Amino acid sequence: MSTATDAPLSLARYVLPVYRPRALVLERGQGARLWDDAGREYVDLSAGIAVCGLGHNDPDLVAALVEQAGKLWHTSNVFYSAPPLQLAAELVEASGFATRTFLCNSGAEANEAAIKLVRKWAAAQGRSPDRRVIVTCRGSFHGRTLATVTATAQPKYQAGYEPLPGGFRYVDFNDIAQLEAAMAGGDVAAVMLEPVQGEGGVMPAADGYLASVRALCDRHEALLVLDEIQCGMGRTGTLFAFQQDGATPDIVTLAKALGGGFPIGALLAGPKVSDAMQFGDHGTTFGGNPLAAAVARVALRKIASKQIAENVVRQSRALRDGLAALDAELGLFSEVRGRGLMLGAVLRPEYAGQATAILDRAAQHGLLLLQAGPDVLRFVPALNITDADIAEGLARLRAALVEHLAAR
Repeated sequence: MSTATDAPLSLARYVLPVYRPRALVLERGQGARLWDDAGREYVDLSAGIAVCGLGHNDPDLVAALVEQAGKLWHTSNVFYSAPPLQLAAELVEASGFATRTFLCNSGAEANEAAIKLVRKWAAAQGRSPDRRVIVTCRGSFHGRTLATVTATAQPKYQAGYEPLPGGFRYVDFNDIAQLEAAMAGGDVAAVMLEPVQGEGGVMPAADGYLASVRALCDRHEALLVLDEIQCGMGRTGTLFAFQQDGATPDIVTLAKALGGGFPIGALLAGPKVSDAMQFGDHGTTFGGNPLAAAVARVALRKIASKQIAENVVRQSRALRDGLAALDAELGLFSEVRGRGLMLGAVLRPEYAGQATAILDRAAQHGLLLLQAGPDVLRFVPALNITDADIAEGLARLRAALVEHLAAR
């Protein structure tokens, strides 16, 4: 019988193997640094996949969690408690477009709610089921539930889960002509996309694209749904990514950095759709619980600050400059793309498929990175990361890249 005193990695056999973590056990964190159970330090440029927007062990988030933990953990949504009501109001005010909020537990759950809200709205408009199509973009990632993985227009995430739900149509991202053709039949109820695709290779919307999508949605009486689960909450340099694109959405979904590491998701609904769901139409047992909402209120306040926005701009430039210098020396990257502190370094064709191996090397050199597909190194550090952490992270990345090239 295994016990809690067993070496942690020996217990991995008890976990469904749907992930392939690196062979290290993280134990504690502070800011943009992490330590494993052997005491080894890492610079963290992954932030829990863009979740820990204020780094690890932020004192204000810890204080909010501890204070709320001493009061009330859970009531269910059969009763009111103050933190989720306050958070809902603060999200509506911060968004500049929404009138109502639905709080849940994750990004997938927020997108599932968005899909259901679109369908419910379309039904209320008198549209038959075959006129409730949702268009999404190839390369997108919207979640792992059956509906959201269908909305995710990447076959590798869908294989083996057929039959998939109907009512979705796919177009290429940043191709407005394809979208216009896909909407020509009058059966589209919504267009759902990420302003910056994350899993699809850190691909930002082209200049003017979202505004053109908004115009098409208006012309065809369809909703615009923006998935800002990864690119929202200050990551691109503004609180919401759509604020840079001149396009007002009908629905926005959030998660990840909204809770600073504590699980929470949210759907923000604009006036066109905010009354489409009524009592009994949707629900969640744990969504908007007092613990998550109390932490998210503090995270939202801090992430929305001028200081965070300025730091994102400054550190984005430092990271871009550092990657450009590495490329000038080593010749690894064909481009660096993205916005703010959501950047992707695309490997040149001769190094295609080597992102995983580079990440392994990076971890050996005390640097935690992500990839976005086999050819892109993804950088999504804490939004309050310091100059010293960026410099040290780039130094460790250089050491890993030099070693990787020498071993080829």
